[in-house]
Parts: sequence; structure tokens; C-alpha cells
Amino acid sequence: MNPSDETPAASPSLPAFEDVLAAAARIAPHARATPVLRSRALDELAGCELHFKAEHLQRGGAFKFRGACNAVWSLDLDRARCGVVTHSSGNHGAALALAAKTRGIACHVVVPEGAVEAKLESIRRYGAVLHRCAPTIAAREAVCAEVQRETGAELVHPYADPRVIAGQGTAALELLRETGPLDALLAPVGGGGLLGGSAIATAALAPGCKVFGAEPEGAADAARSLAAGERRIDFVPDTVCDGLRGTLGEPNFALLRRHAVEVVVVDDAETVAAMRLFWRIAKQTIEPSSATVLAAVLKQRERFAGKRVGLVLSGGNVDLDALPWSAA
Repeated sequence: MNPSDETPAASPSLPAFEDVLAAAARIAPHARATPVLRSRALDELAGCELHFKAEHLQRGGAFKFRGACNAVWSLDLDRARCGVVTHSSGNHGAALALAAKTRGIACHVVVPEGAVEAKLESIRRYGAVLHRCAPTIAAREAVCAEVQRETGAELVHPYADPRVIAGQGTAALELLRETGPLDALLAPVGGGGLLGGSAIATAALAPGCKVFGAEPEGAADAARSLAAGERRIDFVPDTVCDGLRGTLGEPNFALLRRHAVEVVVVDDAETVAAMRLFWRIAKQTIEPSSATVLAAVLKQRERFAGKRVGLVLSGGNVDLDALPWSAA
């Protein structure tokens, strides 16, 4: 993948805490205030106090509904009439389709070949029109542009749209309001919408809390970019975490740098082990992308020892016929 293939931000401006607060009010009638889960057994294994923000129990099965809902309900009537369009490997597409359904407007989703079937089924179920494309960012963008020309639909980028970033930040907002200040907060990082939004909310509500991203080794462009001081997005993703294969967005990178976010890289074996552990102990099904945060804490136990740690579980849209340990 070439840097030139990366989608530009929907706006050069970066969202602020006021935008997160506005998003929280805007999506309140539609989004679910997800619970914070606790497990004494997992606390003991990790050596710290874990607070899991259960976004796998969000509408649509992922945190993505927050950002999509904020974007859809931010549109004025004239723009809303033409509907919305996006490209997505699954969770964002399903979230935008559901958000569009809550407002009664059309939704078009461009999906790459090889997307998880369980996620595509959700997109169909919520009434969106699917458009297939080759599994590259360039192909996604080309088909999105074609749909825009034909329909006049508003592009809602999966992670670089400020409206989406602000909406994603409401998960950390809720978490911190329930738990009080934490010592550390972890969220998965792919394109960086969730992590960027989480960093905004955390800086405002718990300035002493360190924010970490959890990233798969096979798509570690955020870690490379932060280390280099510039985006390094020329890579071909190779990870079981299908939700984290997107490249780090430009505004997202700016937010991670602004808030001194650190990224912990985990390999797929560590992620799958954490996913299975969470299912066995907490009796909750989360997707591999979600499990990266638990894998990161378990990998760096000494870093988080004795601390109060928040973990955003990003989603639970798992294909039960293709569990990552089923071949073991």
C-alpha cells in the first residue's frame, strides 16, 4: 500500500472535547450506554484492576455506531436527503447502515473482497446497498467516489472524519464518568478514530491518565509512525485483527502525538490467547481487535502492575464458524 492511497481527512480541523460532549448529547437517543465489566480472576492474572468498557454490547456490535451515529445526525436536512456512503471491512459499514436507518436515509457501503461474512450480513440486515471492490485503499476510494457522483451521498470516512472521531470519544467519556480517574486507558488502534477520540476525552476528564493504543504486529503503522515522528503507512497488513488493518489517518496521527499516546504492539498469538481467555473467564465473545487491549496488558504486566486500568473492548462481531483457534 502506498502513502498516496491513504484517504484524506474529511476536514483539516481536529475535534476537541466540546465536540465529544456535543456528540454524546446527539447520540444519546440512539446509542447504548454500555456497561463496564469487572473480573476478579482477570485482575489477578494481570496484576492490576481492570475496567472493561463493553462496546461489543453496543448497537451493531461495535463502538463504531457512536461515530457513525454522530456523523449521520450531524447532517442538515438537504445533505441527509442524499444519504451517506463509506468504505469498510465491516464494523463501520454496519454502524453507518444502522445509523442511517435510525434517520431513514440511504446508505451505501463499499466493501473489499475477503471481508468477514458475519459483518457483511449485518450491513445487509440494516438495509445498506453493498458495493464490492478489490482489497486496496485505492479501489475503495475509487468506488466511493463513483457512488458519490451517482447519488450525491455524503462521505463518512471510517476514522479520519472529525464527526466520527468525536463520536468514538464518547466511549471513553462514559467509562471515565463511571470509574473516575484511571491510571491508564487502552484502546485498539487501526485507523485511529477510537484511540484519538479516547485521548481527547481522557485529557479532559483524567489528565493524569496515560493513554495507550494496542496494535497488531502485522499492522503496526501507528507504532512505527509515532517512533518516526511522521506517518509510516506503506505496508501490507497481515493480521487476524480484521478491524485494525486500516492505515493510520492524518488527523488521528496528529491527535496521538498531541496527547503523547504510546502504542503497545502484540502479535496475533497473544491476541488470540487473550480473546480465548476473556471468553473462558468473562463468558463474553469479543473479536480479535478487541482482545488486543487485554493482550497488551498481559504482555506488559510490570508496566500496569497495581494500577487502575480502563480497556475499551471495541467489538464482538465474530464469525463463529471461523474462530481463530478453531483449527488448533
